[in-house]
Amino acid sequence: VAEAIYDGESQKRLYELHAWVVMPNHVHVLILPQVALAKITHWVKGRTARAANLLLGRAGEPFWQHESYDHWVRNRKEFDRIVAYIEENPVSAGLAATPEDWPWSSATRAS
Repeated sequence: VAEAIYDGESQKRLYELHAWVVMPNHVHVLILPQVALAKITHWVKGRTARAANLLLGRAGEPFWQHESYDHWVRNRKEFDRIVAYIEENPVSAGLAATPEDWPWSSATRAS
């Protein structure tokens, strides 16, 4: 999933990536879309579902929930709050002592 998130920016040029975290049961990303959000969601979910189902030995089963939640960031203060929320998610969930300890996150860039 982390690889697909990076590829969506660097190879596909679907968005500008600002913050992200992959959790055991969900993902958060903060992006500046360069194409329609539906196209981004379809590409990321499609690519990662195929790969995950291959790893799990499953076929024809949904991997992701159908819905996704988006939010428009309106100012720098809100942007900074959302970055902190995303990168603190593993700490809040008790999965890491610091955001930098969680390897599936943009917080590792700072370390």
